[in-house]
Amino acid sequence: MASLPAPSGLPARAAALDLLAAALSRRAGLDEGLNHPALAALAPRDRAFARALAMATLRWLGPIDTALQARLKKAPPEAIVHVLRLGAAQLLVLKTPAHAAVGATVDLAAAQKGGQPFKGLVNAVLRGLIREPPELNDPSLMAPTWLQARWRAAYGEAEARAICATIGDEPATDVTLKDGADAAGLEAERLAGGSARVGLKGEVSTWPGFAEGLWWVQDASAAIPARLLNVKPGETAVDLCAAPGGKTLQLAAAGATVTALDRSAGRIKRVTENLARADLTAETITADAAEWRDGRTFDAVLMDAPCSATGTFRRHPDVLWVASPADVPKLAAIQSRLLDSAARRTKVGGRLVYCVCSLESEEGEGQVAAFLARTPGFDIDPVEPGEGGAPEASLRPDGTLRILPHHRAGGTDGFYVARMKRNA
Repeated sequence: MASLPAPSGLPARAAALDLLAAALSRRAGLDEGLNHPALAALAPRDRAFARALAMATLRWLGPIDTALQARLKKAPPEAIVHVLRLGAAQLLVLKTPAHAAVGATVDLAAAQKGGQPFKGLVNAVLRGLIREPPELNDPSLMAPTWLQARWRAAYGEAEARAICATIGDEPATDVTLKDGADAAGLEAERLAGGSARVGLKGEVSTWPGFAEGLWWVQDASAAIPARLLNVKPGETAVDLCAAPGGKTLQLAAAGATVTALDRSAGRIKRVTENLARADLTAETITADAAEWRDGRTFDAVLMDAPCSATGTFRRHPDVLWVASPADVPKLAAIQSRLLDSAARRTKVGGRLVYCVCSLESEEGEGQVAAFLARTPGFDIDPVEPGEGGAPEASLRPDGTLRILPHHRAGGTDGFYVARMKRNA
């Protein structure tokens, strides 16, 4: 829990309130909010504070809500609840000076439609948190109970608690280096497999080597699936759900002739922009991978399927609070269709890597088991210990990977990865 100097005035806190409301209203709301022009219009110091405040609130939302509920006889309007959450995060997580946190949060409440009558309540609740600060470091409060129950069932009590214990941590930024480029100027720690963990903070686009395309932002776990395809120069490869493009760039940098597919024209544009910055080439196509009408087959097929994304909570803590139990079977049905499509595009003798950034077994282990049962000719191609930079603890007995967020010192995204070979 780091201390962060608070800016004066309300603009930064109002922006944080907008971010929080967007994040908790719908999936992808946080990403949309972070890219909103209103946030970009703030002074750099205010913009940094707004983002840090919203993210701290989301990472510690479980314990914050528990502390607030103990001090509220009945729930105030949603906008005031969000205001209280931001105030609590300033006091308990960011360690903002109490007078600044309380005064500005009361003013923020008053600025909301119908908020004037709640100024006294906000002041009293926050003063109560100052007098009797709650204990935040209880892993059992860090995620919704339904998710924790799923993780206990899948991984056991100790692993589930270890997952929850990482939720509040602010992640470092990992990058993939192009063509063995060094990480000079990035204050980086080199990780197994070729990723680097950057020590710098602030706007990524200002870091050394960004403009020259010497590296791209990519979590260390997310960089593993493309490495496991082991593409060679001259081989053909297809990335079937390519955006934002990190895996496409890896395949292209390894010398493959790459086709990158995504159903969103806006997202495929981002892939194209990232390729251009890194001076790499790939064919880019806007299409649904399940319906793509193209008869080609490829030496290497990568299917990073859309999923519940519960493994990405380090950078997207909102996913824990906007997901619902009904999401998992719906997404599993989509993944099944996509995996069948990926199989059709794999040459005999070729490799297929399926991965999801989800901690839910139906989207990973269960998905691949069902695929192998219904698809003759495909077998698991076991991952070797440490291959691709995978943490040792993530290797399963069947040769697939179940990467949990605490498997790498300093944290990593949660992933399931399976490499398969088409033998007939």
